[in-house]
Amino acid sequence: MQTRQITFAARPKGMPDDSTFKFETVETPELKDGEVLLRSTWFSVDPYMRGKMNDARSYTAPFEVDKPLEGGAIAVVEESKSENFNIGDTVFGMLKWAEHQVSDASVLRKIDPNMAPPSYYVGILGMPGLTAYFGLMKIGEPKEGDTVVVSGAAGAVGSIVGQIAKINGCRAVGIAGSDEKVAMLKEKFGFDAAINYKTSTDIKKDLREACPNGVDIYFDNVGGEISDAVTLLLNDFARVSLCGQIALYNVKEVPVGPRLESIYLTRRVKLQGFIVSDFQKQFGEGIKQIAEWLSEGKLKYEETVVEGFDNIPNAFLGLFFGDNKGKMVVKV
Repeated sequence: MQTRQITFAARPKGMPDDSTFKFETVETPELKDGEVLLRSTWFSVDPYMRGKMNDARSYTAPFEVDKPLEGGAIAVVEESKSENFNIGDTVFGMLKWAEHQVSDASVLRKIDPNMAPPSYYVGILGMPGLTAYFGLMKIGEPKEGDTVVVSGAAGAVGSIVGQIAKINGCRAVGIAGSDEKVAMLKEKFGFDAAINYKTSTDIKKDLREACPNGVDIYFDNVGGEISDAVTLLLNDFARVSLCGQIALYNVKEVPVGPRLESIYLTRRVKLQGFIVSDFQKQFGEGIKQIAEWLSEGKLKYEETVVEGFDNIPNAFLGLFFGDNKGKMVVKV
């Protein structure tokens, strides 16, 4: 059968655009033993994918030009030559951006769409939720009374981080890019304070007012000048969980910022970068705890749903313009 897929047309210099992507019609290969034919239903788009567009050393292999892009996705099994999957099963996997595809069954995980909406498995019960959980709990090590600052707080990861901080008795302060998102952080997700960095005339002053006792944990999703400002408020023995640097992903030249090492040294700050796969052996623990908090009503979740396979590139690009509230997903 024929299907459509989205391939990586060219490595971008700076911000990706429509020329980065190419739609193609291809034939799906004949099914072999141990394989399944999948019909894609949900795609995740995430900031980390921008890093995979660079041909540079990283924690994961870069996308290959003229090959299909891929990422976390949900699909339904339409044909199966695997003992582990039946027609109609819903699965999660790191899948090609394709409407249909043949996949090795060993790289797929069956999910229960009756336990939670399927899209949750690429969101709060998937990579973003686990990133928030392990980045805060294992690296941030929250203690009751700590002040936790989250940049990119209205996104898929940040909105969960702030809520987990509150569950642990912390003060949660979020940084986001619109008044609507600031209101959402406080009213829906229970943040104690939130700052619109785009309208702030003095981000350092606004942070001091929101964090009168300094900052004990900084969950950094953005980097850049916002992180420079937060660093000035770090307390002795503060912990910095370095999750993302979206402010720097599309720069054409490496920016030179303040030299902050003396602050890290004299205040004995722990700064640790991490990738969620570092905690893969503990994923079961994380999913169980997040699901429990969800069922108890302690965690709320927000999705931005974009409709249509054709709009996957637009949804991805929208991440860099703040189009998403919570997790950005594409429903096919």
